Amino acid sequence: EVPTIHDQPIVSEFPDVFPDELPGIPLVCEVEFNIELIPGAEPISKAPYRMAPVELKELKDQLQELL
Repeated sequence: EVPTIHDQPIVSEFPDVFPDELPGIPLVCEVEFNIELIPGAEPISKAPYRMAPVELKELKDQLQELL
């Protein structure tokens, strides 16, 4: 079954904002994304940004919560 625009939760939640007829949802992305890699290349090693102790603690807490 092909999904319609009305199957999208945001459209169902705010029907007064969207018109009754929409062109639909594209099934295939027309743009192909690609990043050309150089064989043997490595990421640039760079020191992380400095953070205030309060910011660093908050970052560590959030990362721990995600793990």
